[in-house]
Order: sequence, then C-alpha cells, then structure tokens
Amino acid sequence: MPVRCSSCQEKNAVLKRPKTGHSLCRECFFMAFEEEVHHTIVSAQLFRHGETVGIGASGGKDSTVLAHVLKVLNERHDYGLTLLLLSIDEGITGYRDDSLETVKRNQQQYDLPLKIVSYEELYGWTMDDIVKQVGLKNNCTFCGVFRRQALDRGALILGVDKICTGHNADDIAETVLMNVLRGDIARLRRCTAVATGSEGAIPRCKPLKYAYEKEIVLYAYFKKLDYFSTECVYSPNAYRGHARAFLKDLEALRPSTILDIIHSGEHLSVKEDVRMPVQGHCSRCGYISSQALCKACVLLEGLNRGLPKLGIGKHQKLHHKLLAQEPLTEQESRKLKVLDF
Repeated sequence: MPVRCSSCQEKNAVLKRPKTGHSLCRECFFMAFEEEVHHTIVSAQLFRHGETVGIGASGGKDSTVLAHVLKVLNERHDYGLTLLLLSIDEGITGYRDDSLETVKRNQQQYDLPLKIVSYEELYGWTMDDIVKQVGLKNNCTFCGVFRRQALDRGALILGVDKICTGHNADDIAETVLMNVLRGDIARLRRCTAVATGSEGAIPRCKPLKYAYEKEIVLYAYFKKLDYFSTECVYSPNAYRGHARAFLKDLEALRPSTILDIIHSGEHLSVKEDVRMPVQGHCSRCGYISSQALCKACVLLEGLNRGLPKLGIGKHQKLHHKLLAQEPLTEQESRKLKVLDF
C-alpha cells in the first residue's frame, strides 16, 4: 500500500530520508533539502549581498548538486551573488579528463562562467607523472596539498570573494575520525568549521556541511542532474577509505552517527597549554604556512630533486637547506629516495 508524504499529506512518498526517516514525495524532498542548505547558509552568514563566489566544480555528485542548489537558492532568496565554476585539472588520464567534460556540460546547463586550472601549468607536474615517481602509497598526499593550493590560486585569478566546496556531512565526519586517529589536534579544531580562511586566505565555506551523502545522491537522481560518478583511479589505497568504511558500518547501526560525530568535533576543546601551529607565510611562494616552506613547496622540491619522500613525514630540519638551495648529504638523499610502491 502506498505511503503518503509525511509533509504535504497529499502525494505518495517516493523515498524515506536517510537523515530523518521521514517519507516524502519528490517535491517535498527537494524543498526540504534546499531549505536545509539555505538554513546552513543563513545561520552561519556564509555570504554577503553582492559577493562573487567560486564553486569548486569536479563534475562529481557533490559539486554538481552544490552548483545547482546555490543557483536555485540565489534566485529564490535573492542572495545577490555572482556565481562562477572553478575546476582543477590534476592530470589523471581516464578520470579527470572525463569528469571535466561533465563540468563543461554543467557550465552550459547552469549558464555559469567556468575557469579550469591545471597542475601542469601551476607546478609543472601532472598526477600521472607524480604517481610514476612516488607510487600509489602516498600519491593522495601530493594531490590533496596541490589541489588545496590550486583552488586558492584559481580563486585569485577569478577575483572571487569566497570559495564554496561540496564537502558533505559524511566527508566531515570522516575527517573528524581521521584526525582523531592521527592525533592531529590542529586540524581537528578546524575540520568541522563551516567556513575557514580568517587567517588571510580566500575564505572557504561548506554549504552542504549537514547534508548526508545518500541524500545528495537522491537529490541528483530525482532532479536528473548530469554528474560524473567514477572513483579516482589512484584513490583505492587512500587512508580516508578506511575511515569511510568504518563510518558506513556505524551509520547502518545508527543513522544519526554522522551528525553525532560532527557535533562531537564541533564541541571538542583543547587545553590552553597545548601548543598550536602559528600561521605564517611560505618564504618561497607566499602561501599560508606554519613552516618556513609550505607543504606544496616541499613536495614540489622533492619531486624536482628526485627525492619523493621529502614531503612525506616530518623533515622540517631540512627546510633551511632547501631555502638556501644547499645540496643534501648522501645519507639524507638516500633516506628520501626510497618509497614503497
């Protein structure tokens, strides 16, 4: 027997929300999802009227739904925003080249300007080239660091006031778990923030912070949005995958687990005597860094010198040599050349 929509009580329900358990018709689900994102935006005061906002667009479900919902809410609630799409081409054959075709279609569908920035033009390396040198064990470290900086560089080129990313509730809960497991107090304090960038970088915000991944998929499916769903060919060994699998097991037992973990992360406090990194600027490229050299410059130096382990782990003691362009000792070089493929 068909179940009535628990919101309008008129139409038959087509889905049961993973987040709340409510049975909703298609139209009521769309409105509930969109207005929850609107509530996140308004309560956190993410935007100001007249701002230019760059949407990090990968062609995947999260960024595609984010672009669609922001365009809808911008018109419905008169945010007064100028929206742009910003994509990063990491140079991954058979993955990013295909997903960028989806982004280009989204540009036409949403009638939004698009800027594509590539690793090759910024760093002189593609991810395909990086993987050939570093293997599959630590490649996500390189890609994550370069991607974060590439987004900022692209945003500077576009002259945007803020960057929006498609991080959803599942992503944030996974990050909380990863930072707890790694004992990374600095990142643990800021990973649940809905907006970051007060240190001087271009502010970033996460309008989908409280949106479940399953509901994003349902929204994209029922809206018939055009998105790319293939997993990155280099990510199966990523540490995040283990946190994701653990989180899915917990969610199956208790659907509220995702929001529970986020709320726990939001309310964690750190003792006053705990030393926290002090944000400064990289002496080479000027990017925000708590060290003399930012992570991207250290990783890039390692690649260019044929020392792939230079940016993996803690090698701050070598930064003064890198800054002075001094050669490393034979023992230092040997230690930094070996990588487990």
